[in-house]
Amino acid sequence: MTGNVPTILRSTLRAPALPGWSSIRGRMAIVLAVPTCLLLALIGIGAADRAADWSAAGATEAHVGVLLRVQDLVREVQRERGLTNGLLGGAEEYRDDVRAQRGRTDEAREALRAALSEESGDLPRAAVSALDTAEAPLAALTQTRVDVDAGTAGRAATLNTYTKAVTALIDAESAGAPEGDRRIAQGVQALQALARATEAVALERGSLNGVFAAGRFRSGEYLDFTEIRAIRVAAIDQFRQLATRDEEPALDDAFATAAARRVTGYEQQAERGADGSALTVAPARWWADMTTLVDDLHDVQKQVGDDVGARAEETGDAATRQLVGFLALGGLILAVATALAVFSARSITRPLGALADEADAVAGARLPAVVRHIQQADPDTPLPEEPHKPQPPGSAREISRLAAALRNVERTAVDLAAEQAVLRRNSTESLASLGRRNQTLLNRQLGLITTLESQELDPDALSELFELDHLATRMRRNAESLLVLAGEESPARVWRGTVAVHEVVQSAVSEVEQYRRVAVAGVEPCRVRGHCVAELSHLLAELVENALMFSPPKQPVEVYGWRDGGEYCLAVLDRGIGMTAERMAEANALLSGRTSFLKAPTRFLGHHVVGALAARLGAHVELRPTEGSGVTAYVALPSSLVQEVSTAAAAR
Repeated sequence: MTGNVPTILRSTLRAPALPGWSSIRGRMAIVLAVPTCLLLALIGIGAADRAADWSAAGATEAHVGVLLRVQDLVREVQRERGLTNGLLGGAEEYRDDVRAQRGRTDEAREALRAALSEESGDLPRAAVSALDTAEAPLAALTQTRVDVDAGTAGRAATLNTYTKAVTALIDAESAGAPEGDRRIAQGVQALQALARATEAVALERGSLNGVFAAGRFRSGEYLDFTEIRAIRVAAIDQFRQLATRDEEPALDDAFATAAARRVTGYEQQAERGADGSALTVAPARWWADMTTLVDDLHDVQKQVGDDVGARAEETGDAATRQLVGFLALGGLILAVATALAVFSARSITRPLGALADEADAVAGARLPAVVRHIQQADPDTPLPEEPHKPQPPGSAREISRLAAALRNVERTAVDLAAEQAVLRRNSTESLASLGRRNQTLLNRQLGLITTLESQELDPDALSELFELDHLATRMRRNAESLLVLAGEESPARVWRGTVAVHEVVQSAVSEVEQYRRVAVAGVEPCRVRGHCVAELSHLLAELVENALMFSPPKQPVEVYGWRDGGEYCLAVLDRGIGMTAERMAEANALLSGRTSFLKAPTRFLGHHVVGALAARLGAHVELRPTEGSGVTAYVALPSSLVQEVSTAAAAR
């Protein structure tokens, strides 16, 4: 079948360029999908940004929590460093305090490890790596403790070992600082600056604790003291630049206590001992007041850390709300786009579907009904009124224009159909009228010729009258063919009773021009009912004439007849040029009587006549190839038209 499809039709059947492009719904979906995808992409970028903020806020919270644990450990190491330095300076009363402080240091170290294990997934890799690096200086404290207990540890070396551990922890605080929110980053930087200031104060506490226990500065210790104070001042200045309005007064309060003021007096006394002169500050009083200051600074650190954690939590909550908002907005846009696509497609497809149904109704019912009405009704009967058709609901202007155009096409098609029906009816009536007139005139002419034949005695003149009679008989058959094509009955020739098939065949042969070439080879006896004799004779004459036209001039055409059960069959056989299978199929379609000659090609009017007569008789006519060459026309008469004849009657 594909090879018979025209090229233009094949081009329209090609697959569309895009899936779904062949339907309006698919096109609407594609048109709305492109901007929707772009909007969703923008929303996705915003959602990813908010997700990054949310993740950063969570990481900051975890980082601040670990920083507070680190600061707790730093505080304990700083205390152990100061007490150990005082013990090495000669204050034996610190020995029990040193042992107790070591336990608190180890507990703080285990707490930090637990926090790292819990929050390691949220911490930056740099922070985790720095804390792992700080483990080595912390592990070195074990050997330092052994040396202190054995009395082999030097005060400066021990102080340096503890300071390395504290410095490693403070450096770990600085590693992996959070990025993103400026307020959070600034708070973390302030916390780190305060940690360096607290370390400087704690280092000063430990360093001078040993100096006051020894009663004077040793070589290089005063320089270390001044350097530590300079670091503290620089760190406090940096903190003041980064701290908020609520955090800076807390630092001022820590340095405004009575203990802090006494610490200032102790420092002034230490400054006077720069030349190595004796110092009379009691180490216990220095340690107590300095510890109070360090603890106050640690409290400020906790406050700053809590503020940073609160900011991170607020940022995380805001990022969560924004993320939910972006996701909700994306879902809303997707839902609105889908609803718009469905609504727009339905607003177009529904009116178009209604128009398509209306067009199908016109083509399938209204036009055929109008044609039947025109063909069956009186010529003066007006056409039925066109029913009122409402506008398709919810249709746009373009759909309304299309509906109006379809109605104009419908009206034009109805008018054309009416004209064609009137033309066909007029043509049919003209053929019928012409056929009746010719039939009447030819019957009168045949009657006159018969009279002349009965009066004529001259053989030559009688022969000419016979030829004239034969010609008029053929003309009468053509006139009857017009009536058959027009669908009219031909009541002019009617026989009562039954007639022998042989006589019907002879009558048919007498109505063809080259009747001498026809050989009635073998016709079994049978009688047909009189009411069908004229039409059967006419049918056989058309078949015989057709066989004579398409066979060689000297080749006879044979006619056979035989019983076939309850039916009687006739065959008109020629040995002419034959027919192609395609042409024979077309001819058999015409011989079936189901095709009107007003619709099919009229090159072979005889086939139309035979088909119409066969339909009236209820007979079956079919062309088949003759063995060798030529065509054989088979006619099967139903049992209702034939009457079997006994052998004895046939012999008589």
